[in-house]
Amino acid sequence: MTLTVGTGPFGHRPAGRFNFDLPPERVEYLEAFPRRIRALAGGEIVADSIDVRMLYEQHRLPAWCFPSEDVRRDLLGDGAWLYEEGLAKGLVGIRWDAVDQWLEEEEEVIAHPRDPYHRLELRDTSRRVQVTLDGEQLAASSRPLALFETSLPPRWYFDPAEVRVELGPNPVRTACAYKGWASYFDACLVGRVEPALAWRYDEPLEGMGRIRGRICFFNERVELTVDGVRQKQPRNRWSTTDWMNDTSADDRGRKRLGLEPPADS
Repeated sequence: MTLTVGTGPFGHRPAGRFNFDLPPERVEYLEAFPRRIRALAGGEIVADSIDVRMLYEQHRLPAWCFPSEDVRRDLLGDGAWLYEEGLAKGLVGIRWDAVDQWLEEEEEVIAHPRDPYHRLELRDTSRRVQVTLDGEQLAASSRPLALFETSLPPRWYFDPAEVRVELGPNPVRTACAYKGWASYFDACLVGRVEPALAWRYDEPLEGMGRIRGRICFFNERVELTVDGVRQKQPRNRWSTTDWMNDTSADDRGRKRLGLEPPADS
């Protein structure tokens, strides 16, 4: 997630407000990204640059833009394009799934470029958090781990021993550029199964090790109570299970891979 999607200031559902009217679309911001970025495909380096720009577009995840001379467009075919308008005019964009691996300096990046303005903070808490659905208690804790992440609702991670509903593995898996690969679980409720209602990170990325093996439920689809106060359900793409089959592409035909679960997941 980032400043330009979700509840970010230039996202689909800004959580705050400006003292001016925000244009409905096409707000752009371009800045230098002072890190070496490389892309590898078919065993060859198809992009290698220390002069990358980060393009922020309203309602879209940020994207790296490269000087033309730093990209092997002959090897990428329709996986790369030249920006013909806007702040990135004259620079080259590369479809994320057109390459096999992305490197920021020497570290692999998954799902999408990491936004320098994106922030994640894990906090121990003594708040009493309960998760229910249709009157059935799924989890409860007075010592959950809280994750606060830019543009996303707070997420509450439970120790597996605090989860009271039976969970079965779901084949869906998603990638988060900041947390790693998430595995999903169906909740076996009385009389029915709720698909992909919870997730877990078994091998979280650096800095997120404290959530390893913990279980988190979608705020959007459960009844969440914090210190006795029922929380409002966020309304976003994770309010239903449609995201599990999401293969939508934006108007440039760039497929969005590595679907990020709501907030953390």
